[in-house]
Formats: sequence, C-alpha cells, structure tokens
Amino acid sequence: MSGGKTSGRIEARFAKLAGEGRAAFVPFIMAADPDLETSFEILKGLPDAGADLIELGVMYSDPMADGPAIQAAGLRAKAGGARLDRTLDMVRRFRAGDDETPIILMGYYNPIYIYGVDRFLADAMDAGVDGLIVVDLPPEEDVELCLPARDAGMHFIRLATPTTDDARLPKVIANTSGFVYYVAIAGITGTKSAATADIDAAVARLKRHTDLPVAVGFGIKTPEQAAAVAEIADAAVVGSAIVQTVADNLADDGTAGPDLVSNVLAFTRSLADGVRRAVRRAAE
Repeated sequence: MSGGKTSGRIEARFAKLAGEGRAAFVPFIMAADPDLETSFEILKGLPDAGADLIELGVMYSDPMADGPAIQAAGLRAKAGGARLDRTLDMVRRFRAGDDETPIILMGYYNPIYIYGVDRFLADAMDAGVDGLIVVDLPPEEDVELCLPARDAGMHFIRLATPTTDDARLPKVIANTSGFVYYVAIAGITGTKSAATADIDAAVARLKRHTDLPVAVGFGIKTPEQAAAVAEIADAAVVGSAIVQTVADNLADDGTAGPDLVSNVLAFTRSLADGVRRAVRRAAE
C-alpha cells in the first residue's frame, strides 16, 4: 500500500489466519443499535464470540444499498444517539481493551463529508480505526476520500459485485487495500443468497486480478452458509442476520431486551464456529 503507514492490524490478522489455514469471520453491527451502550457491549464481546475482524456501521439517513434489516437498524441507531463522533468514541473505548482486532467502518460518504475529511481521518486513526468501506464512492471519486485515506495510513476497502466485469475490475482494485469485499448478490443487503458455484467462480476471478484477501458478504445467514463461503474465500462477512437478531431481542417498547447482548453474541459465535469448521479449498 502506498501512502502512510497503516496500523498493520488487518495485514497481521489475515497473515495469522492464512498460517492457520482458515478464513476470517467478519460480523457487522450498526453503531448505536439499539442504543450506544448496548451496541458497545456487543462490540466489546465480538472478539470472544469469534470475530476476526469487525465491520462497524455508521448510521446514515439514506442507506441506498441496505435492505430492510439494516435500514431498520439505522433508524434504531438514529433514535439511540448515533453520531459519527460517538462511533469513533466507541472504537476508542474498544481499543482500551483490544489492540489487535481490526475494525472497519462501513457506511456512506455524507457523514464523513459533513464531519470534514481531514478531521475525520485524523480522529479515526487516533481512535484505532483500521479501514473504511464507503459504498457510494466509486473509483472515479478517489480524490474525495480514498486517496487522502491511504495517504493517512487508513485502508480503503472497495466493493466488487457480480456486475463488475473484467474491464471495470482493475479500476475498482487499483487503490484498494486491506482486502477486497465481494458482494455476492446484485441488489440490496440481506434479501437473498448466492450459489456456492457462483461465489467460487467470482473469487477465482478476483484472485487473478489481486493478491489481496477476498471477503465475501451479502446473503450469509446461517453457520452452514458461512462455512460454505469460508471454504472458498479468505473471509465470510455476516451483517443482516446479526442485525436482525438485535431486532428480535428488543423489548416491546423498542429498547434492549434483557438477553439481547448475550443472544446476539451467541448467534455470532454459531456463525464463527461455522467458519472455523470449514475446510479450505482452492478456488477453481
């Protein structure tokens, strides 16, 4: 990676897992869903529940790429006090007890633009953020955030999709670092699942274009599906199913139920166990 020196956490974690011969498990949660303190308790518990890397969602009022589960999580987060500075504070608190698990912020450009790119990058680096996934900034807009992020030492992780053809793929990957996130379905999050054969072919194609690890997400809902992806890819990402578990454990008034944190972490552990049971095989 050109630019500034990164924290090294993402590189170290994928190197460690490669040495163990297994894929990474990457859960996604929305910061401040259903409130700041409950989401922090989930975040803090994710490494012990098997998370190898963590995607932390940044609330945005117009989440065009997200399906119903994550849209609802965003609404709960907004009501629960979500703000970008508070999300960075969550990461800072997490780092007080865990300096090894990589954290990637995932969301949209508008909150970062309003915060101020230079200020955001400085504060995010200081808090201990390792990477960014900003779903509405294409490569043509790299000057906005991608290049400043890389100059600051922050990984900028790009999405590739089933519609990203071989002509487009080099441009998508050009300034990507950390890993490549393959969106296994065309469309919004959490609505359907991809066939294993399609994922196998897609990962093989990406590997022809990059040496970066390839993570696969969108549509993974069960430990069995997570295991199937972990046999092929370098990481399996689960978001909507975990966020839906948060929703399923709310009290009648919309606040956190008494077992919400423990039930979310137990479900997360089941997904992580699925990934750990997977036997890696080379993509054809």
